[in-house]
Amino acid sequence: MTTDPDRPLILLSNDDGVNAFGNVCLRRALARIGDVYTVAPEYEQSGKSHSISLHVPLRYRQVEPRVHAVDGTPADCVYVALFMTSLLPRKPDLVVSGINHGANLGTDVHYSGTVAAAREAALRGYPAIAFSNLHPDNMEAMAELATTLCARMLQSLHGRAPRDAEGNAPLINVNFPACVEPRGVVSASLGQRHYAEGVDLRSDPRGRPYFWIGGAGGVHHPEMPGSDTEAVDAGFVSVSPLSLRVTDHHQLGLASFIAGPSEDSP
Repeated sequence: MTTDPDRPLILLSNDDGVNAFGNVCLRRALARIGDVYTVAPEYEQSGKSHSISLHVPLRYRQVEPRVHAVDGTPADCVYVALFMTSLLPRKPDLVVSGINHGANLGTDVHYSGTVAAAREAALRGYPAIAFSNLHPDNMEAMAELATTLCARMLQSLHGRAPRDAEGNAPLINVNFPACVEPRGVVSASLGQRHYAEGVDLRSDPRGRPYFWIGGAGGVHHPEMPGSDTEAVDAGFVSVSPLSLRVTDHHQLGLASFIAGPSEDSP
């Protein structure tokens, strides 16, 4: 299947799996603004964060034209799409991940496979945006809104280099609130999201112990003004820029103290 060189090429992935409803809705909606190629996990990979499969083989199949499944993590899928030359006709103009079934707010971004798929692209120099939805029944409408946001992101890239001096590209995280019709769309920083903690010890039918860790249901406390958690709690769509620069410059003094004196230090 040929592509139009005048239309943006959009690579789409997720962590819920190639046949997840949110991903299907998004690939259909994105088709009105670009040529969409989906490379997504064969099975659900929620909570896999940015893990990649370095020591196991990856299986691949074509689901339908322009839709491909890889039995790996979200980061695996984006990596394969970018470096397996037969999957894409050219390098993508934008990489999109989602729409995730459930939130990826605040500290969720560290665990999220949805965000990791977008992050993998941004680390490789490709602008990326991740979408998550707190409402289970309005995926098609939110896919249309997501497409509008993607069109704006593509527009923003015209006339400027997509990479910064370190080779990183823009990375945006979007969350749709738990209401049918959002009140609006706002830019926001990351908030705080806490889950029930603990380890639940149980026994299987043979008497062997097993564990369930963590708990369901995120709580936004304390509420942070201007945060994504505050925005979605108030019924707004949150649009949050994420940084790929992870050095904490405020702690360089602590690092120097731990390193200790050295005559050979640079």
